[in-house]
Amino acid sequence: MSEPIRVAQVMGRMSGYGVEQYIMNYYRHIDREKVQFDLIVDEDSTEIPREEIERLGGRVFLVPRWEALGKYMTVLEKLFRENRYPIVHAQTSPLDIFPFCAAKRAGVPIRISQCHTTAPKGYGKKRLIKSVMRPLVKVYATHYAACSREAAAWLFGRRTVERGDVKIIYTGIELEQYRYDAAVRAQVRQELGLEGRFVVGHVGRFSIQKNQPFLVDVFRAIHERRPDALLLLAGDGETRPAIEEKLERLGLRDDALLLGRRDDVGQLYQAMDVFLFPSLFEGLGMVAVEAQAAGLKAVVSTEVPEEAQVREDMAFLPLAAGAERWAEEALLADPDTRAFEGDFSRFDVTEQAKRLEQFYCGLLGI
Repeated sequence: MSEPIRVAQVMGRMSGYGVEQYIMNYYRHIDREKVQFDLIVDEDSTEIPREEIERLGGRVFLVPRWEALGKYMTVLEKLFRENRYPIVHAQTSPLDIFPFCAAKRAGVPIRISQCHTTAPKGYGKKRLIKSVMRPLVKVYATHYAACSREAAAWLFGRRTVERGDVKIIYTGIELEQYRYDAAVRAQVRQELGLEGRFVVGHVGRFSIQKNQPFLVDVFRAIHERRPDALLLLAGDGETRPAIEEKLERLGLRDDALLLGRRDDVGQLYQAMDVFLFPSLFEGLGMVAVEAQAAGLKAVVSTEVPEEAQVREDMAFLPLAAGAERWAEEALLADPDTRAFEGDFSRFDVTEQAKRLEQFYCGLLGI
């Protein structure tokens, strides 16, 4: 192969969370002599690692948001036609219908729709739009992919999954970044002033989906039983002010550490004693996998797919069980028994990057 396959990755709005981290992690580990990425990104994105992308051999193209539909489609079709991409891989499900329509008109032969989520509970208008668009994705997509069987079933239908027509591509992580290390734990806890505290941790964007108000309720129940408990939150987003206000109102602000966006979450997991993840919906929930790799007991909502479980002590609880029940489960965590255990191979980014590369090459008969 003289030139690498250049894949157009349609990203939507990049803000440094979730899907874009997943794509960048694969891009760092894929054989870039065989496969290269161009990232097609909404022009109002806030976090675009342009320098790294270009250093790796990729390009970044800014496009209008899909709400300006006519302009969006015109720009995309022109972009696809001029660059003659053999593959467009869209990460914006179920809004993939729009870039795929443009890609088909531009003559792109392979159009992969990848689903990273399930039903957006609690979002009203957003949920309605996604529900309407969902069945239309298959009109223009030629191939289907998803981060879990649950996500695949939500977008493409269970029969499509059962027929084996959806490629499950698990999110890959660099396992060594998260492997439990007692020395790192001691260092981070000292730096953050956490010695002698029972640290209840959470990593995620502050949003309706991640359900941080319920998380605060659980922490209050934990704190009533263990006054040495401290809530450690890593992330940022539109609901953060409301969470800060709730902590203040409950008299818990001094027992909470809100660290904002961090690039060292692998080390932050080391400092935690238990991990809580009460999401309203998830395609997979990779932070729960990361937490398990760090040896943590994870307590997650039943909206998190079972495929995220690696450790036996990971607990699935319905949100309807209430904060008191969640607190009881969280307090079962024993920091003294932490270890890296379980089979994380399906989340090893090195292996998963090879699978993605083989997927692209196979579609093109290479």
